[in-house]
Amino acid sequence: MAATRRTALVTGAGRNIGRACVLGLAADGFNVAINGSSDRAACENVAREAEKLGVQALVVMGDVGSPEECKRIAEETIKKFGSVDALLNNAALRPGKPFLEMTEAEWRRVISVDLDAAVWLARACLPGMLGKGWGRIVNFTGMNAMQGYGGRAPVSVAKHGIWGLTKSLSKEFGPKGVTTNAISPGPIASDVEGDDASSAHRKETVAKVPLGRMGTPAEVAAAARLLISEAGAYINGQMIQVNGGAQT
Repeated sequence: MAATRRTALVTGAGRNIGRACVLGLAADGFNVAINGSSDRAACENVAREAEKLGVQALVVMGDVGSPEECKRIAEETIKKFGSVDALLNNAALRPGKPFLEMTEAEWRRVISVDLDAAVWLARACLPGMLGKGWGRIVNFTGMNAMQGYGGRAPVSVAKHGIWGLTKSLSKEFGPKGVTTNAISPGPIASDVEGDDASSAHRKETVAKVPLGRMGTPAEVAAAARLLISEAGAYINGQMIQVNGGAQT
């Protein structure tokens, strides 16, 4: 039975939105590959949670900011499960620094993780999807992609780029059975105790959301599950905003 399951690879999957996506897709019957860059223990905890849902889980650590590591992450997943049927590019860096104070290395690092990783992972996973005539790519943008933020220029640039990549891939590979979409989360509460911003900042953030609260990782994951499901098969080249109505 397990050999016939589809497989999802989720980057930045040790906590929050990535973790919620892994567990949601595991509940939907997907085997899952769980990528993280440093916190193996967190990723292994997610793997154990997924396995309790009756699927197989693989922890595949690696720095998605490296093209070589992206290739290895995909290859290890394919070796274990035979394919990557759904790719969720969730890993991201969001440093804040004044534009004129950034070094070239700092700029390149954000672009490599927040944008380039989605390129290299898609290139590694698409051949298998095309061979099956079925695949799903879900990229994560964020309100940075719509508004831009002062002090976070590389993040805003990368997230705009993710949206452009999403539209391009949706047109090139949609006719071959592979859909590509983006999810733009709004203010999302952490699922890790003590990880949220200060109460003052939280109140300021919530005040901008018409629903009057922050979202949850599971609510973002619900959008990803739809896009990956058969029920979402006609959704392609779209950005789904999960933000409680916050203005973009």
